[in-house]
Amino acid sequence: MKSIIIGIAGGTGSGKTTIAKNIVQEYGPGEVVRLDLDSYYRDLSDLSVEERAKINFDHPSSLEIELLVKNLDDLCSGKPTAVPIYNFATHNRARETRRVEPHTVIIIEGIMALYYKELTERMDLKLYVDTPSDIRFIRRLKRDIIQRGRSVDSVIEQYRETVRPMHHLFVEPNKYQADVIIPEGGMNLVAVDLIRTKINAVLKDKK
Repeated sequence: MKSIIIGIAGGTGSGKTTIAKNIVQEYGPGEVVRLDLDSYYRDLSDLSVEERAKINFDHPSSLEIELLVKNLDDLCSGKPTAVPIYNFATHNRARETRRVEPHTVIIIEGIMALYYKELTERMDLKLYVDTPSDIRFIRRLKRDIIQRGRSVDSVIEQYRETVRPMHHLFVEPNKYQADVIIPEGGMNLVAVDLIRTKINAVLKDKK
């Protein structure tokens, strides 16, 4: 049976990961695997750390979608694949990769998961997590300070210069490609129930 591919998009801090984790919890880690778009930032080993920090990581060109498509096609063909690992501290890929085995459900999660035609044409279910911008900014600020060692000023500067304008250009318009728009992020239990019903219907149809 071909894998079910689910795309989860939405602005930074919208609750995409919570939705993905809820799906994994519902079906179990052996059935569901998550491919994070953040893992596919391009290899910038030829640039210094200072030069990498100036890259606009919120633009579609910053991601190596060709590699994600290859990984996705490998998994859908029943073959294991090597997924890159990204280091946010160095703004670059790690030398190591993550071996991923084929799964029944593959989740593609990221702010621009619904932007690339190469991905959306492979998806069985497209979700957009729609959360107010002030809530998203607060979540991102806390995450980047606690998990990524960023300063308050650097987070604010990046948000104003690239995150916010790129969201309006390349993220929010994809909302209208979604099969389901989930308001208020991952804590929307009604939406999670709806997603479960839809996944079960697709599973039954593919069988």
